[in-house]
Amino acid sequence: MMRSPANKIPADGEPELPGVPHVHVASVVSALATLDAEKAGLDALAQAMAGPLGAAFDVAVATIHNSHGRVIVTGMGKSGHVARKIAATLASTGTPAHYVHPAEASHGDLGMITSDDVIVALSWSGETVELRDIVEYSRRFDVPLIAFTSNPESALASSASVVLNLPVAQEACPLGLAPTTSTVMQLALGDALAVALLQSRGFTALDFRQLHPGGKLGASLKFVRDVMRKGDAVPVVASGTNMGGALVEMSAKGLGCVGVVDGAGALVGIVTDGDLRRHMAHDLTTRTVDDIMTPAPRTVRPDQLASEALNILNSRKITALLVVDGTVPVGALHIHDLLLTGLA
Repeated sequence: MMRSPANKIPADGEPELPGVPHVHVASVVSALATLDAEKAGLDALAQAMAGPLGAAFDVAVATIHNSHGRVIVTGMGKSGHVARKIAATLASTGTPAHYVHPAEASHGDLGMITSDDVIVALSWSGETVELRDIVEYSRRFDVPLIAFTSNPESALASSASVVLNLPVAQEACPLGLAPTTSTVMQLALGDALAVALLQSRGFTALDFRQLHPGGKLGASLKFVRDVMRKGDAVPVVASGTNMGGALVEMSAKGLGCVGVVDGAGALVGIVTDGDLRRHMAHDLTTRTVDDIMTPAPRTVRPDQLASEALNILNSRKITALLVVDGTVPVGALHIHDLLLTGLA
């Protein structure tokens, strides 16, 4: 009976890995070799950054930081794909940037580049023919050009204002042809550039929020005030209220809790579903909230991140929080409100 490929028994002598099904060993060994090669490339990049590359990198950061325009990132083939990602990372971290395809640049898109911009060009060999027109344009109009290349003697390097010389590393491709280690190194250098610029600009989480309003990331950067319930939706009763009235307020607002305030409007306690269970008795409704409440409850401020509030809810295993401005309750937050934003 013929075996399916999934049940094929490997040939004798195939390497084995502890805990890895034998049928998958060859692919895992290949994957580990790829990761080792790319790690070696990153290690070489880190060593270079601690040496001559670091000085050029610092000049590149200063050049972009002091410019008044955008960063134009360009590259061809796999370097072009990396360039697109670098442009997106720069733009999302406070450095306006966009990608220009070098071939399209030769057919009119050079008009996107101004003398206030900085060009970042990626070419491992430094001899990418399609970059020629962008390089000549940068020289003609005195646009600073930062080169990512492994060949400091290349045409690109010789025309660049700043050369970020990446160390030569072995591609993970066993044929030594497909860009693998080299693109990982380019991408890592681009990330390093974006993060250095982020820090030099003093870019904060609040700035990040302005550029990432959507998705779970945007939700995590919302403030409590953006999602809290306000006004009449906040369950509050005065100190001295009997539990019958408190239960009506709890039921009406549907948060499973009610805040207790003193004569000055300051929050002094909270009555939760848990408090009701702990004090359940035939005379519960005739007692006052002061007898039942938990004093000095955990609260959040309107200017805290919603993600902080979620952490408090999860860590304390509760479902709702009151929001206070100083000591006065101004809102209420239920975990369902965070679910609706996409945060939880």
